[in-house]
Amino acid sequence: MNRYPLWKYIIVGIALLAGSLYTLPNFFGEVPAVQVAPIRTTEKVDATLMAKVESTLTQNGVTADGLTLDERGIKVRLPDTDTQLKAKDVLQQQLGNQYTVALNLLPASPGWLSSLGALPMYLGLDLRGGVYFLLQVDMPKALEKAADRYQSDIRSQLREQKIRYSGLSLEGDTLRMRFRDEAMLQQAQEMIDGLYPDLMLARGQVGEEFTLTATLREQARKKTQEDALQQNLTTLRNRVNELGVAEPVIQQQGTDRIVVQLPGVQDTAKAKEILGRTATLEVRMVEEEAMQDPVRMEAAARGQVPFATEYYLERNGAPILVKKAVVLTGEYITDAQPGFDNNGQAAVHINLDGRGARIFKNVTRENVGKRMAILLIEKSRTEVVTAPVIREEIGGGRVQITGMDSTEEAKDVALLLRAGALAAPMEIVEERTVGPSLGKENISKGFNSTLVGFALIAAFMVVYYRGFGLVSVFALATNMFLLIAVLSMLQATLTLPGIAGIALTLGMAIDANVIIAERIREELRLGNSPQASIAAGYERAWDTILDANITTLIAGFALFWLGSGPVRGFAVTLCLGILTSLFSSVVVSRAAVNLSYGRIKRLTKVSI
Repeated sequence: MNRYPLWKYIIVGIALLAGSLYTLPNFFGEVPAVQVAPIRTTEKVDATLMAKVESTLTQNGVTADGLTLDERGIKVRLPDTDTQLKAKDVLQQQLGNQYTVALNLLPASPGWLSSLGALPMYLGLDLRGGVYFLLQVDMPKALEKAADRYQSDIRSQLREQKIRYSGLSLEGDTLRMRFRDEAMLQQAQEMIDGLYPDLMLARGQVGEEFTLTATLREQARKKTQEDALQQNLTTLRNRVNELGVAEPVIQQQGTDRIVVQLPGVQDTAKAKEILGRTATLEVRMVEEEAMQDPVRMEAAARGQVPFATEYYLERNGAPILVKKAVVLTGEYITDAQPGFDNNGQAAVHINLDGRGARIFKNVTRENVGKRMAILLIEKSRTEVVTAPVIREEIGGGRVQITGMDSTEEAKDVALLLRAGALAAPMEIVEERTVGPSLGKENISKGFNSTLVGFALIAAFMVVYYRGFGLVSVFALATNMFLLIAVLSMLQATLTLPGIAGIALTLGMAIDANVIIAERIREELRLGNSPQASIAAGYERAWDTILDANITTLIAGFALFWLGSGPVRGFAVTLCLGILTSLFSSVVVSRAAVNLSYGRIKRLTKVSI
């Protein structure tokens, strides 16, 4: 009657073993570390750099507890924070400005646990420490950028349709066109109305000139601002993810602000550097005439560049003069993927949006036989990726960039281009650093509150329900281990609201054991045998337990669906806690009771 088949005991045993194993890494804490990563993501981290980092630390008397190498950088574990700061200064000085050396925190769990995939939970900013930024997006600049794109498009269309105009200027986010002929103005207005429905036009006259003013409609302005905010969010996520920050929080706040939380990053200056790391693409024409004059090229190499040009070196070391006027930017890129050209060499395939495709088609048509430079700009550094000769008009919005040294470089360049540039400038309006000591204090308070709650519940259950109280305490402890293990396996981020969810789960989980114990007591009062009372108690309590937990689970789902940030963290912990409590309160406790009483044929008394 009160015996489980062997397979059920095996399942409970596996659950207890897995719960203990995956909970264990959370008790080892974290150690201070520094992380070395290249400024340019196209640069690879290899064993040579790792050896250089190790030798640099050794030569300067810095003792490291271990170095690890991964695709994102080199991580150096250090014994204390003083050594961490010394190691950071030494490495930054020796490696120069080509690498980012950032303070970080790494799990201190032993290697054998990590090899089994047992990793600790990520800790949020309030528990681990880190940096917090509130960024304000410059929306007027976003509107100006949008107006600037319209200006380039309209100028091209006016020329293509041979509509004569005397001037085209941009004043903030307002585009002003001047015509000497009213018939030309009429043609321009009809053309703009047909091609650009988002623009609102207004006629005017200044002296003998006719004017046409174009501004974005209100709906288009709102969409431009929303798109700018979303593009900035995506760009920041892509850049932060490349650094390897564990579970960063990057989310919208209001209509023009972005919150960035970087747990574990203690260096505010480096965090700002991370946020500023964006790459974009620029297409410019090469100054052919000046490059054919050796004297002018020698002068350019000395810094005396011709007007409206810039001097760079190509990848093969050859000098090149590039016009400052930008033909096309990365803002028109919709996708970038690594691939190969017709000769089997690594390349990047870029898809342009409608406007970008039209601009590129016009430029290539008008400059056949001339060189066009494709520049990659990342962190104020400009690199000429390639400068091919335009052989023919290129339409369709699909562009191929060749000149990649390897498929890995093509992959990295494509990633950078997908990350794109910020759609509008951002200003940090609030920043704060949460130190590791404050994080440890929060962890200590959260852990102590949970421990005190567990102890009080355990004392009450043992005093009130005796032997069955001990079984309930064992089931409650199992629930705790299973919940932490599941959170660790999911690599969830634990915050203070999450700890509150765990504490609440403790109080709710014991309800099921109380219901079961009271059902068994009721059966005993009715005169049923102890074995029959135990079986009936578990069976009849199940419906009540299930109903109560399902209603709470629905509330948890609603919190997750409608909430954000800390509220979602609380909801996740609560929902997982309900599921683990159902298993531990019913299955695990029943297994413990069956092992204690199930094999006694003539059970006369139950300690309850």
